[in-house]
Amino acid sequence: MEPLHFEELYPETTRNEEINKIVEILRTGRSCQVIGIPGSGKSNVLRLLAYNKKIRLKHLGDDQEIFHFIYMDFSEMRGRSLFDIIKFIFISLSYSLGERGFTKEQEAVNAALRESLEFSDELILFQGLKKSVDFLAIEHKLYLVFLFDRFEDYVPNIDERFFPDLKILRNRVKYNFLAVFAVTRPIEDTIEAPLFGDFYEFIVGNTIFLPIKDPVGLDFRFSYIEQITKSKGSPEARAEIEKLTGGHGKLAKLSYETYLAEEKIKNLEEFLLSKKQIRAALFEIWEYLTAEEKADIAGGAPNDFLEKVGLTNSNKLSVPLLASYVKTRPSTVASQKITYDSERNEINKGDENISDKLTPSEFRLLRYLIINVDRVAEKDEIIQNVWQDTKTQQGVTDQALDQIIYRLRKKIEEDPNKPVHIQTVKGRGYKFSS
Repeated sequence: MEPLHFEELYPETTRNEEINKIVEILRTGRSCQVIGIPGSGKSNVLRLLAYNKKIRLKHLGDDQEIFHFIYMDFSEMRGRSLFDIIKFIFISLSYSLGERGFTKEQEAVNAALRESLEFSDELILFQGLKKSVDFLAIEHKLYLVFLFDRFEDYVPNIDERFFPDLKILRNRVKYNFLAVFAVTRPIEDTIEAPLFGDFYEFIVGNTIFLPIKDPVGLDFRFSYIEQITKSKGSPEARAEIEKLTGGHGKLAKLSYETYLAEEKIKNLEEFLLSKKQIRAALFEIWEYLTAEEKADIAGGAPNDFLEKVGLTNSNKLSVPLLASYVKTRPSTVASQKITYDSERNEINKGDENISDKLTPSEFRLLRYLIINVDRVAEKDEIIQNVWQDTKTQQGVTDQALDQIIYRLRKKIEEDPNKPVHIQTVKGRGYKFSS
């Protein structure tokens, strides 16, 4: 029988340490977040939990029958309404039951879904989801684990009711409702406390940083590529690619595929850097970094976050190919002009659109400062104008505003400790210079 999902083919020891940590947290009734740089394999980890029975048996034993994982790719939900989000979760829950062979349970959930959709009402749809969660968790004793993949893609347009709704589901069935978020940065650093606060107590302290290299998974992918291409590289070439890419999942896979497609290569590093698909993967990693992180890498300065996600080791890049790629890029101008495009509702730094790097609050704040360029904006004025259309204004104190400004500086300033764009005016507020 052909597998339904590619992840079913992976060996049971794939991502062994990270999955073990996740399972340990879930067994205590807590939720968690898995953090890794782009292309490092966060999606793979979540899909392994959902679709690889060998891995579930290894880590959960017989309990794998009562732990039910519901995989959801939230990159599909960017810009969607909360109604669409609830429907997506509902449909994903039903589909996952069918894949596990829980036929009667799926029929019951489908019936609740059809009944709820007849009214096209968000509240009624959520009531139907609650009813289904109660049915599965309380009556059938299942531990429901919602796997939110690529969650950062939803963050820019996150509805303020999303986390309160998750808390409602959790409070109804207690430890039988769990969630795992796969993100590129800690949720608490990308979503303001008033939005995330309702669910924070269930996830605080439960963070797994994903190393960029998984030896077992990488060896499997190399062997699988050889199988489907009917080509085989030399052990020396495989070892060199693993070294050049630091074992980074996406980069190593692309590099090996590219290498196997060529007959004669004199210099492997130069060859890989000449290929558009490889440079695109390197560009994705580099552009994910904040201005401060890029400066730390360039200066060999310590950066705790980059060490935790494995992009640096002892303050040096752990991906030699990325280090070589950075040298080929044009020097960054220390103070690129920051502008707001009202027609596109985008913020640009030089030629780069940086809107996606900002949280909703950071975007609104920076947009307001840009519109009021070269004048002092008082703190009270900023809070009243930037958060006027949300229910979170009461949670934005002067101290909270200072913290958001600090995070914003880390994303747009070359040196956050010596800001060029956002100047502090003591006792009053902030002044922006483009």
